[in-house]
Amino acid sequence: MATRRRLSPEESRIAALEAARLLLIEAGPQAVTLKAVAAMIGRTHANLLHHFGSAAGLQGDLARYLTGMICAKIREAVLAHRSGIGTPRDVVDLTFDAFDREGAGALASWMLVTGNKDALDPIVETIHDLVVELDEFGGEKRRDNTLALTLMALGDALLGGPLSLALELPRTAARDRAERMLREELEGNSCG
Repeated sequence: MATRRRLSPEESRIAALEAARLLLIEAGPQAVTLKAVAAMIGRTHANLLHHFGSAAGLQGDLARYLTGMICAKIREAVLAHRSGIGTPRDVVDLTFDAFDREGAGALASWMLVTGNKDALDPIVETIHDLVVELDEFGGEKRRDNTLALTLMALGDALLGGPLSLALELPRTAARDRAERMLREELEGNSCG
């Protein structure tokens, strides 16, 4: 009979968040329940209650976990671009993919629909911290573009496919527009 390895509290918490992330991507936000996550990692419902307190707590921590991962990738892309390695499109694609393929858009909308609005605070705070960290010039234009890029990525994740089809635009139209916006900002900063 195989014995289950005892995980530290932090290892157990990370395993649960990673399982929740996979459930989110594979089956949508409604599938991210304490019971489903516990089953995926071979733990009990009570164990997850101990770590997260409730399904809303799990969703809030998942939002924080996803946003931390996403912002780390975006930070790397921005720094790569500044060093001449990456492109504005890299930043755009990472942001759009985070909301679409990584499930952040579906999770955010699910939390709003279910009334768990406080769980969005970590997303907003993490994005704010990233912008402050990367905003070497303190420019309001950069913050405006961050807001626009984030909202474009969220909207694209939720309605981009059907809307671009209805408007007879390529599926990449929102990403293309976001890239132009970032390029225009960079050109404006290099001239001024």
